[in-house]
Amino acid sequence: YYHLDRSVRIGKGYKMKNLLLEEVEYKITETKRGVWKSFAYENGRTYHEFVSHKMVGSMPFVHITLGKCPETGKRKTAKGFIAIGLRAMGVVSIGLFAIGVISVALIGAGIISIGEVAIGALFGLGQLATGVVAIGQFAIGFYLGIGQFAAGYIAIGQMAIGKYALGQLAFGEHVYSM
Repeated sequence: YYHLDRSVRIGKGYKMKNLLLEEVEYKITETKRGVWKSFAYENGRTYHEFVSHKMVGSMPFVHITLGKCPETGKRKTAKGFIAIGLRAMGVVSIGLFAIGVISVALIGAGIISIGEVAIGALFGLGQLATGVVAIGQFAIGFYLGIGQFAAGYIAIGQMAIGKYALGQLAFGEHVYSM
């Protein structure tokens, strides 16, 4: 719980400053490509953010976030033409969760998406992939699906379901199966 002296009581008697109520002093490093903003917490964790000088419209060309923002105590979403962070949104987005034209992520969505769960409007590549063309262990393609389990107009896989299906176990109008 919080005290009037801007500290937090954790457990029995341990007090720690509440950084959310304090003025945050970042280490700012200016480079010719952009600005790095860094902060080190008392427990050794760090926060880093890079924003490039070049802009594409109203968004930075490159935006990188790493760690929890000391101003909010939460992870910040990277937003830029190229966005890199735990959560990323941009034309090219890379992160744990990413949304963009091209996304590379554990869980990603975009026109072209690569990741464990890849939801691609045009192309998806991953364990679970969707798209017009989908390649993955579990691939659901509107036109072509290739994977261990594949579904699509043309489906190729160990188990395939489609109008044209090729697989060990295949179902469809035109089937080539064992």
